[in-house]
Amino acid sequence: MSRRIVVVASMAGAPGVTTCAVALAAAWPVAVDGGVRPVVVEADVSGGDLMIRFGLPDAPSLLDVASSAGRDQPGSLLGAVSELPCGVRVVASVPGRGACRGAVRLLAGESGRRVLRGDDTDTGTVLLDVGRAGDDTEPLIQDADQVVLVTRGGPEALTQVSTCGLDPRAYAGRLTLLVVGPCPYPAGEIADVLRMPRVVVWPWDARSVAALSGAGRMRPRTAGPRARPLMAATDELVRRLTGAQGLAARVGGRAQEAQGRGGGPGEAHWSRVGLVEVPGEGSSR
Repeated sequence: MSRRIVVVASMAGAPGVTTCAVALAAAWPVAVDGGVRPVVVEADVSGGDLMIRFGLPDAPSLLDVASSAGRDQPGSLLGAVSELPCGVRVVASVPGRGACRGAVRLLAGESGRRVLRGDDTDTGTVLLDVGRAGDDTEPLIQDADQVVLVTRGGPEALTQVSTCGLDPRAYAGRLTLLVVGPCPYPAGEIADVLRMPRVVVWPWDARSVAALSGAGRMRPRTAGPRARPLMAATDELVRRLTGAQGLAARVGGRAQEAQGRGGGPGEAHWSRVGLVEVPGEGSSR
């Protein structure tokens, strides 16, 4: 047994990938990993956010983990862990693109991925925040047990997802689309047009984000009648990622149809009145 890897990424822009990764860690049920708490690892080639956001020291960091990956006896991932005020364990990365890109490339190599996974005695989950997906992070995405693709809910952002050439079938059930913030389209409609079997709409609310950022006095609630909408949706997403039965309504029948359809994802046009698929290569129309 080794650690589970969940990659959190975006195709473009800054839709809140790091906040999503921290929220997932806050909501993660430790019982599925034998009581071991998850670890968020910042592996964004553009540099980290958590050091500045939480005033963390610049060492240990992702640079230490990456530099040890090529040694005969690599260091422990957990040796570089810091803890956030909301109770989440993180391996933070320094700000700035220069050093981080090299560190991510090392981490994406075979020896780096072994450090992330650990050995047969290691358990737990690594939530890998890779920021914007690209060539440098492709090996990490391909090796992941689950991939959460984060996008905003507006027409432009959803169009970018539709035209990026992503084929959900290639992920064999490992891919979830997380739609952040206000979104005029229901999850089932998005799943139908993009042929995404799993779509979760993530309502952005300032109180939950403040709690995750250390500005609130209490840790965010993830379940129960007092749970904020963002954290309740996060709890549902975690249940899907871990295979547990969720409490909220599932994506409708169209999402199930999308999973069984042939052909690659067609180009889509997002109108104010709904989603209109434009026939093109791989379209069924």
